[in-house]
Amino acid sequence: MYTAGLARTSPDPDNGRMRVLGLETSCDDTGVAVFDTERGLLAHKLYSQSQMHAEYGGVVPELASRDHIRKLLPLVREVLADAGTAPSDLDGVAYTKGPGLAGALLVGASIGRSLAYAWGIPAVGVHHMEGHLLAPMLEPDAPAFPFLALLVSGGHTLLTDVHAVGDYRLLGESVDDAVGEAFDKTAKLLGLGYPGGPAIAAAAAHGTPGRFRFPRPMTDRPGLDFSFSGLKTAALTAAQQHALDAHTIGDIALAFQEAAVDTLVIKCARALEQTGHTRLVIAGGVGANALLRTRLQELGGKINVRVYYPRPVFCTDNGAMIAYAGALRLRAGQQEGMAFGAQARWSLMDLAAP
Repeated sequence: MYTAGLARTSPDPDNGRMRVLGLETSCDDTGVAVFDTERGLLAHKLYSQSQMHAEYGGVVPELASRDHIRKLLPLVREVLADAGTAPSDLDGVAYTKGPGLAGALLVGASIGRSLAYAWGIPAVGVHHMEGHLLAPMLEPDAPAFPFLALLVSGGHTLLTDVHAVGDYRLLGESVDDAVGEAFDKTAKLLGLGYPGGPAIAAAAAHGTPGRFRFPRPMTDRPGLDFSFSGLKTAALTAAQQHALDAHTIGDIALAFQEAAVDTLVIKCARALEQTGHTRLVIAGGVGANALLRTRLQELGGKINVRVYYPRPVFCTDNGAMIAYAGALRLRAGQQEGMAFGAQARWSLMDLAAP
C-alpha cells in the first residue's frame, strides 16, 4: 500500500517489473502510452496539432502549450482504459523533461509529476532524444547494443555511437538547421504547407529527375557534421529563378529530398566505417521518409549492416518511447524529487547510465 505523496524508492520486487505511464509534450504532439516491461506496449494514443499550426506555417509555442493542457488528461484517461490499467496498477510516470519548447515541456512535467504524487508512485523526466533513440526497442526485432544511431527530426540531426542506455558518444551533428527544420522551411517557401517532410515527399513523387541538382553539404570534406542551410538556400534560389507551377515545385522538392537523403546516407557510411558497427538505428520524424529508408537499406546490403527503424507511428513524437525509456530508468532506481522542471536545451551527451 502506498500513500498519496509518498513515492516508492525502488521498483516493485516482482523481478523488477515496471508498468509505466509515458507522457510526451515536447512540441506539437500530445502522446500518452502505457508500457509494461514484461508484456510490452499495452496502449498508446497520439494527438497531433499539425492542422492547427499549418495555418501559421510552423509551430506557435503558446498555442502548442495551451492545446497540451486541453488534451493531455483526457488522453491519459483513454489510454489507461485501453490498457486495462488503473492508477493503482502503475509503478511510475515518465514525462519528457527536454529538450523542446519550454512551455509545452512544463505542461507534461507538471501534470506527470502531479499524477505521480497523487498516486504515490515515482516519476522520472526523460530526455526526448533518448526516447527517439530507444524507440526501435519497441519492435519485435529490436537491435542489440552497441550500434550507430542517426537521430533526425525537426530539432535535431546527429550521429551517435551507442554502447548502452546512457552510454552515448556524439560523432557528428548539424552546425545549423536540423534536417527536419530544412524540410519544413523548404516546404513553406514552395507553398506546400506544414509539416514539411510529408509535403516535400508527396510533391517529389511527381518531380522530374535531373532538372535541378542541389549540393550535398559538407560531404566534400572529412568529418561527420552536417549542414543544411546551404541546401535550403539552393532551393530558395531555384524557386526565385523559376515560375512556381506544379511541375517546378515537384522538381525542386525532388532535388531537395535527393540532396538531403544523399547527405545523410554519405555521413552514415562514414560513421559506420569509423566505428566498425554492424547495426544502424534510424530514429526521429525524418526516419519515416521512404527514400531515406530505401537508400539506407541499400547501403546496409552493400556493407553487411543491419538497419533498424521504429514503425512510422513511433518515428514522430509519441508517448510510447517516453514510457519505454522511463521504465528502464525507473527500474534502475532513478526518479525525480518533489520539484519538477523542464530543460528546453539539453544535450544527449549529458545523460549518464541509469
